[in-house]
Amino acid sequence: MPAQPEGEPAPRSGALPPEAAARAGGSTFSAYVHVPYCRVRCGYCDFNTYTADELGPGASREDYPAQIAREIALSRRVLSGTALAERAFDTVFFGGGTPTLLPAETLAGVLGTLGREFGLAPDAEVTTEANPDSVDAAYFRVLAEAGFTRVSLGMQSAVPHVLATLERTHDPARVGEVVAAAKDAGLQVSLDLIYGTPGESLADWERSLRAVLEHRPDHVSAYSLIVEPGTKMGAQVRRGELPMPDEDDLADKYELADTMLVGAGLRWYEVSNFATAESARCRHNLAYWRNADWWGYGPGAHSHVGGVRWWNAKHPRAWADRLAAAESPAVGREVLDADTRALEEIMLALRVDGEFPLARLADSARPVIARLLAEGLLGAETVRTGRVSLTLRGRLLADGIVRELADHLR
Repeated sequence: MPAQPEGEPAPRSGALPPEAAARAGGSTFSAYVHVPYCRVRCGYCDFNTYTADELGPGASREDYPAQIAREIALSRRVLSGTALAERAFDTVFFGGGTPTLLPAETLAGVLGTLGREFGLAPDAEVTTEANPDSVDAAYFRVLAEAGFTRVSLGMQSAVPHVLATLERTHDPARVGEVVAAAKDAGLQVSLDLIYGTPGESLADWERSLRAVLEHRPDHVSAYSLIVEPGTKMGAQVRRGELPMPDEDDLADKYELADTMLVGAGLRWYEVSNFATAESARCRHNLAYWRNADWWGYGPGAHSHVGGVRWWNAKHPRAWADRLAAAESPAVGREVLDADTRALEEIMLALRVDGEFPLARLADSARPVIARLLAEGLLGAETVRTGRVSLTLRGRLLADGIVRELADHLR
């Protein structure tokens, strides 16, 4: 698992710096709820997750609801007196781990606690991640009745040997049944894919994309595999047991995904995300990309409010012990200065179609924009709308474009 970021110690009270408290509430408000439990830990995953045999009393799934309720109550106290104290949550996202290893009634109860403490906006988007083998029709009905609106299913691939390399345990044949059950319950469905797994051919990837389109999801996330140090897969690559993903192969697979998904009516709105309509875009993720305010609950969760970013103790026991002592579980934080906030804004916004206005760039950027247009990295709509729009080729080179334009902020 990755190390915690560097930063200053967070106060035990959880209090925000005065300047951050004053800036809070200038945008949307979101909640992220981290559920750290998994049935097995996949070899490629470096998320903050734990299997049942790694956790003892005080850090178990049974203890989780009371502990998360304590953190929600603490956040309400910390935000008292700020604009967010009167702000209902616009989006809520349950991530992990596998949130749906908890009973549906438990997730519904956590959502109810968030609603009682802060309220939920009338059109609140409420999402949970799920594995296809951890949910069924009855589970989805409970979620929908509680106010959930979306489910993000970790499909990853439709090819058994690719799933085996990723150490995913679900049967790909069951995905269609689960998608249908979610839709029957009135939930929007996102399917999450990973491309570039060692041993995955272009034909394998095409097979996965065709399976996705057969399921007719509202939203698709397609991420290239990143081999993280400290993971089982990272060790396998280091020992030469698995090959490192090839950059040209990843580019070919991204281009194929764009061709097939766009051809089927899903339009890209962020480099790795496609939706059937604007109403199907993940508003919670858009809040991240817009550097909005969000509070992260649970072990290892990160938060951002008013230009201060902080992170919780990673291990469920350390997180729970702090809450039991009526202390904030945050262990570190970073107060972002104006230049850093502006740089992060452009780094995030440029990845979203039409999100970043050219007016935010200094005059010195004009020749850069002209060259990027001439090279086919920016679309013609960039000039027509005055907002940056990357072409397919531009998306493949997005990181370099972001770095180049970041030097010309007004």
